[in-house]
Amino acid sequence: MATGRLHDKVAVVTGASSGLGRAIALLFAAEGARLIVCADLAPSARPGVDDEAYATTHDLIRKRHGRSRAVFITTDVGNGAEVEDCVSTAVEVGGRLDIMVNNAGLGEEGVLIHELEESMWDKIIQVNLRGPFLGCKYACAQFLRQEPLPNGHRGWIVNTASILGLVGMEGGIAGYCASKSGVVGLTRQVAIDYAKSKIHCNAICPGYIKTAMTKATAESEEISARLMSMTPMKEWGDKHDIAKAALFLASDDAAYITGIALPVDGGVTAQ
Repeated sequence: MATGRLHDKVAVVTGASSGLGRAIALLFAAEGARLIVCADLAPSARPGVDDEAYATTHDLIRKRHGRSRAVFITTDVGNGAEVEDCVSTAVEVGGRLDIMVNNAGLGEEGVLIHELEESMWDKIIQVNLRGPFLGCKYACAQFLRQEPLPNGHRGWIVNTASILGLVGMEGGIAGYCASKSGVVGLTRQVAIDYAKSKIHCNAICPGYIKTAMTKATAESEEISARLMSMTPMKEWGDKHDIAKAALFLASDDAAYITGIALPVDGGVTAQ
């Protein structure tokens, strides 16, 4: 049930067209955000897992909450000019930026490091680590330029990392683990550097969550059984579990929280 926890806030969500980003954007809008800038390579949702996949995320927000509540901007998160333009769009349309969700990412590569192509490594780092770096860079610059909110806080950054940024796992995912570990380290450093300016920076570390990206894995009886054997709760998580964690970290409820890497993983990393 919506409680208006993001009333009148302006947010950018990268990777908003499907999966976790879509769930985050829709929940933020339902919780009262005045504007959601949906940033992705394309506006189309991935069919099969996403609710109402025939509709784009920004169109769903407009349909449910009003035409002024969302815009889409084509954004390659590894391109500095495009990320800067994304933040500028939030300010031009919404008047300021309150929340930056650096969510866009690529999945596992699935080969051992001695067989991993350098170009694939570069691509993973470009999206999964350079993307959050650029999002933090341009969001922090905007937060410092604008007037703080009445409570003195200037802005919230939520980075999507992974439990594989906290622990390793067999399966040939060196690039993915390295990129997500980098996101955790980046989050902590940005949090420390900007705490005095009342800029929050936190990360979410999803475990095994059903999304369009993980659909094939979840539907594989053998792989799914192996992953669930490592999960104390013995079930896959839902994209809404991640969206609710992002909502908490982007709200005043997290006023005294910065620099954390929050596992949402059914207990995997507690072992």
